[in-house]
Amino acid sequence: MHEHEKHDQHGTDGFETRAIHAGQDPDPTSGAVVAPISVSTTFAQDAVGRHKGWEYARSGNPTRDALEACVASLEGGRWAHAFASGLAAEDAILRQLRPGDRIVLGNDAYGGTYRLIDKVYGPAGHPWTAVDLTDPGTLDRHWPEGTAVVWAETPTNPAMAIVDIAAVAEVAHRHGARLVVDNTFATPYLQQPLALGADVVVHSATKYLGGHSDVVGGCTVTDDPELAEGIGFVQNAAGAVPSPFDCFLVLRGLRTLAVRMDRHCDNARVVVELLAEHPAVERVLWPGLPEHPGADVAKRQMRDAGGMVSLVVRGGEEAAVRLVERTRLFTLAESLGAVESLIEHPARMTHASAAGSPLAVDPGLVRLSVGIEAAADLVADLRQALDSLDAR
Repeated sequence: MHEHEKHDQHGTDGFETRAIHAGQDPDPTSGAVVAPISVSTTFAQDAVGRHKGWEYARSGNPTRDALEACVASLEGGRWAHAFASGLAAEDAILRQLRPGDRIVLGNDAYGGTYRLIDKVYGPAGHPWTAVDLTDPGTLDRHWPEGTAVVWAETPTNPAMAIVDIAAVAEVAHRHGARLVVDNTFATPYLQQPLALGADVVVHSATKYLGGHSDVVGGCTVTDDPELAEGIGFVQNAAGAVPSPFDCFLVLRGLRTLAVRMDRHCDNARVVVELLAEHPAVERVLWPGLPEHPGADVAKRQMRDAGGMVSLVVRGGEEAAVRLVERTRLFTLAESLGAVESLIEHPARMTHASAAGSPLAVDPGLVRLSVGIEAAADLVADLRQALDSLDAR
């Protein structure tokens, strides 16, 4: 377990500064300004059990340490652990459950999270309950017996609901449970769940942290020493670790996270303006809209509303499928959070595993990951695609 707080000399620096410098100071040996990609699988020892901090690359690697230190600093946490994917990071958290522990999952969540909990942890003896986490009072009054962990996303994927992290944390802790917050959509630039009471944060680093659709990864961040020790043990024992090159790519992405997120948010705002007035759109789901049910909570706990936008198309599933096939700049593809704009139909793509479950997605819903291209071009692309729905 790496105590990143002991060697982070940038704790009082601003977010943008820490994104570039935390864990990434010039290499003391070579003076390299960029953290070197250390590809060695093993490390020389001065004597048996006496080494320079690394023994074997699955257990630890200088490039991975740099990434973990940076992510920990950005989330305001003491311990971070990097994994080969976001789902590997989620799995490491869930492995901390004791036999029979129940999981409460928000009733809108990433399909892969649902699949992991329902199809892997359910059969292994961990019952789970889908709950509307936007209503902490009802969760408190109807607390599912035996719940050990509450798993929340905010904004949720893909319905863009907002969960009051502080309120849900208070409920979970009063009942003796831990709160996990998936911060993939918001990123630590827009939202810091640990400061609001979450016990552990999880990311798909594939998305905004990497930011360029060229690396798959995941990470966890916590201030809880017991959780950190347990997650670190699983990271080493199960071995789902990222390669040094993957760590380098995520680190490179983090350096521009703040400026990218500002542009994602600005572009999303302009896109939403078009969607809100277009007759082919029944409803726009984005927490920056004043009429969004979670707008007030989002203002309290987020810096801005983010670059993810969902919309419900008039005409239902047929119209939604036609729309996602008619854009030019919005590429029809799964994933999100990169510099290029993406469009998808969650019910048939990222959330197909949730069909028929309490987490099933409205088949008329389309999800946009608004990139950092020229906003006018993105608007023109969406307008022509939406207009074509009426010109059939």
